[in-house]
Amino acid sequence: MKIGFLLLNEFTLMTYSAAIEPLRSANYISDSQAFDFETLSLDGSPVTASCGIAITPNGKLENISSFSHLIICGGINIEKNVPKSLVQILKSFGKKNMILGGVDTAAYALAKAGILDNKRCTIHWRNMAGLRELFPHLIVSNSLFEIDGNCMTCGGGIAPLDMMLTLVQSLHSNELASKVSEEFSVDRIRSSTDKQRIPLKSRLGTSQPKLVEAVTLMEANLEEPMSPDEIAKAVSLSRRQLERLFQKYLQIVPTRYYLGLRLNRARQLLLQTSMSIVEVAFACGFVSAPHFSKCYRDFFGLPPRDERRLKHDSEANKHKV
Repeated sequence: MKIGFLLLNEFTLMTYSAAIEPLRSANYISDSQAFDFETLSLDGSPVTASCGIAITPNGKLENISSFSHLIICGGINIEKNVPKSLVQILKSFGKKNMILGGVDTAAYALAKAGILDNKRCTIHWRNMAGLRELFPHLIVSNSLFEIDGNCMTCGGGIAPLDMMLTLVQSLHSNELASKVSEEFSVDRIRSSTDKQRIPLKSRLGTSQPKLVEAVTLMEANLEEPMSPDEIAKAVSLSRRQLERLFQKYLQIVPTRYYLGLRLNRARQLLLQTSMSIVEVAFACGFVSAPHFSKCYRDFFGLPPRDERRLKHDSEANKHKV
């Protein structure tokens, strides 16, 4: 068994390490070549991570006829860093008996190639909204990782560690996976039922159930926002009681909190996808682009068009250095 790790430009170093280190550790602990793996790039040249560190690969993508698995390592600016040539290569791999995977944001590359059609998949939680908007037919979960048939996808951070430990379990033994887990001071191997984000009550800093219910409803209805009265009724409160609850625990009125959720989602779509500003506006529940732009400018200090332009200018200047 041979596993290839394909590094895309601006990949995240932590997720790459969390994916490859469990295999190295498994070989060390078992005193065998339980897993054979190599790092690859599209053309064999060094690839620079999002943190600026360059990794020199063992070879290039075309030399993988003997590989059983290919794990793509993504990072920031994923749309820009998935060339058409890679999409075509992945389409051809999809027709072969090869396990294809993606860590961090690399599910985008697999989705672009049609590999994830009719499969459960996931991506870094910050990129979920973009993936769902660009590929509305996909089954995108908020789990740490998903293994569905010949597809493996996971979120960012240390989520690849859990996915690869699960791979060690299935391909070798529970005992070896447990020993590798201990090696990294991980108290348990999280499963695909674990979620990427911490529970909402922890994020809010309170376990007040009605507040958690209300915010959960807001997060689930960003494209078609509910009115304050609808939310209050859904959680069995009066509108005034709902407002008091938000003011007491979050020091903000419900409508302002809800607007912030929608605008932050819009900012993710604006900076992570090529969706037009009108498309972003409608995807986040705004009735018109001018209204969206005004709300965005009031909230973030600059209009969405300028935010996107500044990001593009910053990237262009970085590549000139």
